[in-house]
Amino acid sequence: MTDPIADLLARIRNAKQRKYKDVYAPFSRIKKEVIHILKEEGFIRDYKTSGTTGMDEIKILLKYGNKEESVITDLKRISKPGRRVYVGSDAIPYVKRGLGIAILSTSRGLMTDKKSRAEKLGGELLCYVW
Repeated sequence: MTDPIADLLARIRNAKQRKYKDVYAPFSRIKKEVIHILKEEGFIRDYKTSGTTGMDEIKILLKYGNKEESVITDLKRISKPGRRVYVGSDAIPYVKRGLGIAILSTSRGLMTDKKSRAEKLGGELLCYVW
């Protein structure tokens, strides 16, 4: 697999379209951090790691509204293995005029666009979620 984050986003997008309650993805630390940010921001209900060693796969519990519409409208991968996208702290974009989030990989770990603006940190722009 050349792009595990794109695979994770595709799995979530496909499960959302089929209205699945949960989705499984292979475990990695960066995927766990992305999913943790999605939980903190209220885009998913919860996540759990499982497997024989305790960290083989991640179960993501998706979140839906009252009329069975997904909380996540869409996910978009920005920085890819063939084209990395880096932004400074003053050039971090607003996603859907602040209704969505951008996830950045900074020198202090993964964080949302709001947090990286507050800490005046730039980094690699991984994805948008709205």
